[in-house]
Amino acid sequence: MSPLAALLPLAAPLPLASSLPLVALLQAGQGQPSILQSPMIPIGVTLLLLWLVIIRPQQRRQREHDDMLKAIEKGDQVVTSGGLHGKVVGTSDDTLTLEIAALKGERVRVKVARNKIDTKLAVKREDS
Repeated sequence: MSPLAALLPLAAPLPLASSLPLVALLQAGQGQPSILQSPMIPIGVTLLLLWLVIIRPQQRRQREHDDMLKAIEKGDQVVTSGGLHGKVVGTSDDTLTLEIAALKGERVRVKVARNKIDTKLAVKREDS
């Protein structure tokens, strides 16, 4: 007898009489699903984790960046989002004037939008 022929009797469908108790058990289990079987629980847990892991830290970083932008004043060393390093020599509500170099005795200054400042460098200031 081949191995496939030996498996065929096992794959035969169950007679109707032997499957009736199984059908009765399945039908008895149907009805109102409990609150733990609701699909809303996994969705709610997923949304909570998404908020805790992604959204909340991003809001905190944005708040810290906005506070840093408000605190920039003359004399601060900053880096723009384009990578320019400079010293703040002038400020207004939405623009900063940065001194980025001194060539042959002339100072090179550029105006940059305040919201394009990426970081404020921690440089010790010398008070004169």
